[in-house]
Amino acid sequence: MTDEEILAEFRAADALLEGHFILSSGLRSPRYLQCARVLMDGARAERLARALAARLPAGLRESIDAVVSPAMGGVIIGHEMGRALARPAMFVERPDGVFHLRRGFALAPGAKVLMVEDVVTTGLSSKEAIAAIQEAGGTVVAEAALVDRSGGNADLGVPFYPLIRIDVPTYDANDLPEELAAIPAIKPGSRAAA
Repeated sequence: MTDEEILAEFRAADALLEGHFILSSGLRSPRYLQCARVLMDGARAERLARALAARLPAGLRESIDAVVSPAMGGVIIGHEMGRALARPAMFVERPDGVFHLRRGFALAPGAKVLMVEDVVTTGLSSKEAIAAIQEAGGTVVAEAALVDRSGGNADLGVPFYPLIRIDVPTYDANDLPEELAAIPAIKPGSRAAA
């Protein structure tokens, strides 16, 4: 898929939003890609996951034992990536504020894991999820995401394969441009702002 075809999928799902958004990192942005909306259509989610899986080098695809994603945002795309790669998909969640594998999910010691996210902005959630996977005995060999909105600045400590890179400005809440400060902020994500 080309970048324009990917963006067309977001537009068709009314998932490319404009306004004043509080990101999970606490940063503010005038645009937001609502991956939950683009993934709510199963056929669209499957197309995007297959396109993302195709971005992975063949040797990497073949070496993966499991796909793990962080709840909430990564669950659907993680499941679809597991299906596209014919690998089990599981997720980590934060029942106590720290990511853990739960619900009977377990990794064999040394299992090669592909971490899958919906959107990477700062990489904080990814790093926390990677630490939980390592604590559970897995080895994260790479990360894949639908969207990289870090400006290429997210250092996850593993190879990173986004389906699309989108440069959208982000701002500290105390340093907003006038036009953004004039709009009420909404928090469309799934994690409390830091």
